Formats: sequence, structure tokens, C-alpha cells
Amino acid sequence: MQPIKVGLAGYGFSGQSFHRPLLSHLEEFHIEAVLSSNKEKVLNDIEGTTVVSSLDDLLQEEIELVVITTPNHLHYSMIKQSLLSGKHVIVEKPFVTNSKDGRELLALAKEKGLHLSVFHNRRWDADFLTIQQLLKEEALGPIYTYEAHFDRFRPAIKDRWKENKIEGAGVLYDLGSHLLDQALTLFGTPKWVQADVFPQRDPDKAEDYFLITLGYDVMRVQLYSRSIVLDPGPRYQVHGLKGSYVKHGMDRQEDDLKAGKNPVSEEWGIEDEENWGILTTISGENVTSEVIPSEKGDYTQFYLGVYNSVRENAPLPVAPEDALQVITIIEACKKSAESRRVIHID
Repeated sequence: MQPIKVGLAGYGFSGQSFHRPLLSHLEEFHIEAVLSSNKEKVLNDIEGTTVVSSLDDLLQEEIELVVITTPNHLHYSMIKQSLLSGKHVIVEKPFVTNSKDGRELLALAKEKGLHLSVFHNRRWDADFLTIQQLLKEEALGPIYTYEAHFDRFRPAIKDRWKENKIEGAGVLYDLGSHLLDQALTLFGTPKWVQADVFPQRDPDKAEDYFLITLGYDVMRVQLYSRSIVLDPGPRYQVHGLKGSYVKHGMDRQEDDLKAGKNPVSEEWGIEDEENWGILTTISGENVTSEVIPSEKGDYTQFYLGVYNSVRENAPLPVAPEDALQVITIIEACKKSAESRRVIHID
């Protein structure tokens, strides 16, 4: 095996909590260098790596793949510079802040013959994988409504870039990108979008609330993120002609990564039974409910897919076209919220 030599650009929350532990535990990768202003922290966490202070310096290191975990408004320029330097690129979601930049980067990656993907890790949440399996089995019949939530209780606004009114900040880019990617993965492109997006806690800060409706033929998808929810309801509700699936609780992988647990252990991604969802089905006049064990969540599958793409030219685990579609829908949501009308998707 020839490990991929990685340059990690950024060592904030996502770099420390997601990318570093996943890359460090997979023998398919080696973190050669890290772009960070916190040299002591990096060297304490990653033995034997090199710490640099600029992207120029990072790209001069002996690396094949750049993993970008910087604030959203920096994604475009850093992806472009990395591709022009002949490096494969993984970027933390969201891909970019507008679809024009995304289209340019897709064309550049294709021109250079390089791999470009986006870390839409929530495709490998235990609950989302369970929903995918239920739909594959047609356990619910034709789907009529799908509802997903990313709710939190955060009355205090933190002093960080995600909370400020800057390009790419706010929950629509932060959490909406997760929920939209999941919905598009399940159901494809909607016919229209309607959205309510605004800063509920402080009008001078970034948006912290959204309700998005995606319209299909007869199916409706509703996606929520709210910052003032002390007692959250179901994370997912999926309703079809043959039954319903209702699921509470969050996937545990983020908390386990932050706690320092090993993402390649046998027990990784196994959800506690108390969080398993309920499947209720109807046959004739008989209605039955059963607890459905959740599928095994596994964020390592993203990076294993990246390895196979780089080394074997296999399909990327998240196609850049998929990530671009998320940005296109986010733009439609912003337009809908500003105009208070339905936006049709071409």
C-alpha cells in the first residue's frame, strides 16, 4: 500500500475534530504537513508532521492531496490555488459560497486531471444510512413527505466567524448543506424551492434559522434548523403509502471523534438501542410498529473512497457535481427567502 501524502490546510474545529482523527487512524493516509498558526497544538496532536504558516508553503511540501478546512469564504481561492499546483483536493462542506465559483473549479479539476471532492460526511450517519436502506427495500412504499431537523439550543451567540454576517456564514451554509445533500442524495433535484431563512436571535448576526421546502411531483421535503429548541422532536420523519419511519437522536460519530475514540474500531458507529427508529407499517387493516436497528455509521468510508479514487481512479465518494448542486439549491433558498416566493429549479 502506498499511503496518500496529505497537507491539511486549517486546524480549527473541523480540522481537529473530523479530518485529523480520521486521516490519522487510516493507514491509507499520512499527514505530511499542516497549515496552522497553532504550531504547538498541531505537533502535540500529530507526531512527526511539519507545520507551515501559508498555503504557498504547504503546496511546496511533498504532498499529493490538500484537505481544506478553513472558513467557507476562503474555500474558492484555496481550492483553485491547490489545483493549479497539481494537487488533489478535499474541502470541508460547503463546497464554495456561490455556484459560479463552483463551476469554474469543476472545470479546472477536469482540465488538470485531478480529483476534487467535498466532505459531506453526513451521508455516512447511521440514521441516514438506515433511511437509505428502508427506501431501497421500499418498506414505506411511495414517499409522500420527508422531514429532517438539525435543531440545537444555543441562546448565546458565540464570537466566531460562523455567527457573523460574512460571506458563507450562517446555518444555511453550515447545517443546510448537510440536510440538502442528504435530501438530494435520496430524491434528486426538486422542481422548486421555498425557504424562510433569517437571524432569529440577533438581526445583526448571521442567519440562525431556516425552514426549507423542496417540491417534487407529489412529494414534499421539509428541512429545518433552529437555534432555540430545548426539547427537540424527531430528527427524521419519513412517511409513505405503506408506512412511516420516525427517528430521534443524533448520530454519535462527531461526539466520539471529539472524545478521541478510534474510528476504525469494531464498535465504531454503532448506535445505542435507545436511539433506534420506529417503523410503523400497514397491511390491510393491520397496523404494526417495530424498532429498526440502525445501520452502522462510518465516516471513514469517505476517505477510503478518496483513496480508491486517487490510487485506482474509482468514482469519488462525493461527486463534485453533487456538491455544486447543493450550492445551487442554497442560492435558490436565499433568493426565495429574500423575495418571499417559490423559486423554480431549471
